[in-house]
Amino acid sequence: MVWLADHFGEFVQAAVKTGLSAVRKNRVHEEVARQLEIFILKELKPGDKLPAERELATTLGVSRSSIRDAMRRLELVGLVEPRQGSGTVVLEMSHETLVSPLANVIAQKRQMVHELLEFRKMLEPGMAARAAEHATSEDVARMEEILDRQEQKVGGGGLAIEEDTEFHYCIATAARNSVVLKVVDVVMDLLRETRSRSLQTAGRPQKSLAGHRRILNAIRRRDAEAAESAMRQHIRDIEKMVLDKL
Repeated sequence: MVWLADHFGEFVQAAVKTGLSAVRKNRVHEEVARQLEIFILKELKPGDKLPAERELATTLGVSRSSIRDAMRRLELVGLVEPRQGSGTVVLEMSHETLVSPLANVIAQKRQMVHELLEFRKMLEPGMAARAAEHATSEDVARMEEILDRQEQKVGGGGLAIEEDTEFHYCIATAARNSVVLKVVDVVMDLLRETRSRSLQTAGRPQKSLAGHRRILNAIRRRDAEAAESAMRQHIRDIEKMVLDKL
């Protein structure tokens, strides 16, 4: 049995041989999962252990959160399994995994998305309220500029996913809480995925922009209660659209 976690130099050599390379920062975790899947299927066998998260992140040139998201994808399709005290281990591909993984994957993905939206409902309304109390004039101007770009893209038929993500991150920054900001950084890729999914629903980009305007108006007025309420409604709208598509 090859225990790669104890022989990382060998992993790096094999990575070069099998074509693992630094990943573009667009849909990062999906590309990481694709590269790791190819590597596992070509080079490893059931029972082999993958290198540590930190080592994979260094080799692939991505964040550790992207490695975690990729591993969750591989775990959902039954390719790997995290084991307490042993790290992440390659699994035997069962007949059920090979023939029909889709139903199980969809069910687990729906649950993960639901939990992520529950997390957003716990975090972001309070974050918006705090932003209303602590945002500077520069923060408000920055949010205005982001929404102007979002409006321009949506008016041209675009989804404005990056502007959507940027607006919410700007609110986290304006909340002036370093712990909250670190939490948002950790889940940024997952949050971007739910935004991307919801914005592909007809009429959603326009509704998202309107929700953002209501949140910003409350923040500009320094109305913490209104900012919290507007954010909560915004996430409820997202939840309905995202879960209906799964």
